Amino acid sequence: MQVGDKIGRCRLWWLPLLAGLLQLTGCSSSAPAPVAALDTAPVRSLPKGSLSGSHYVVQRGDTLYSIAFASGRDFRALARSNGLDRDYTIYPGQRLSLNTSRYRPPAPAKAVSSKPVAKPAPKPVVKPAAPVAVAKTLAKPAVVAKPQPKPAAPVKREAPLPSKVAKWIWPVSGKVIQGFSNAEQGNKGVDIAAASGTPVVSAADGRVVYAGSALRGYGQLLIIKHSDDYLSAYAHNRKLLVKEQQQVKVGQKIAEVGNTDADRNMLHFEIRYQGKSVDPIRYLPRR
Repeated sequence: MQVGDKIGRCRLWWLPLLAGLLQLTGCSSSAPAPVAALDTAPVRSLPKGSLSGSHYVVQRGDTLYSIAFASGRDFRALARSNGLDRDYTIYPGQRLSLNTSRYRPPAPAKAVSSKPVAKPAPKPVVKPAAPVAVAKTLAKPAVVAKPQPKPAAPVKREAPLPSKVAKWIWPVSGKVIQGFSNAEQGNKGVDIAAASGTPVVSAADGRVVYAGSALRGYGQLLIIKHSDDYLSAYAHNRKLLVKEQQQVKVGQKIAEVGNTDADRNMLHFEIRYQGKSVDPIRYLPRR
């Protein structure tokens, strides 16, 4: 064997080892690490008048007021029939009953029987024959001061709403292009034509209980609670100027006219009494 052949073989001894390493590397890269799927599903909107079934599963972005508004129920009856607290808190995935007519108050507790209960006869006490002297005086136990509980943080309460609406005003200046209808698929408010950007004002004092666009068919929508009985709604706005839980005064600017979910610039205005739509013209002053 020549010297050149020996040197060539010495230089090539690492080639099989390198091929094996490359094969192992390729196998390990063929199985990527699992990737967690992100929840990017959009919030399901509530079409106008679509909630006619017996139950509804709460979606992200829903409020009790928006569900009651879309189903034509009184939010108080909806809360009672589902055992909700007065803060009306609901959670995504929660199953709500829409059948408010089946609500029944809890049965009263059973009365306690007034019959006297026989007491067992007392056991005879055996007295000792002679008093026993106490040899040592017992030490008094040390009194340990109990830690005083910290005072609870004050609970921020919402300002109370009036028991009735003192005054109604028109929410926007413009021509009424469609009036109220009691028909099943009729207009549940009044449509008022106005230029885009025209100020929309609160028709009465109250608190904003919904601000958003999750109710399909209303566009950018505001719902204001005026009392335990009355709500008002302002739909198709291009811009909302107030937030949920904000107190508003009659005549305060709350939105701007637009055409969201509508074919023209206008304000759709509703008044609801105990969850039922009523004709706003009966409440608004004559022009």
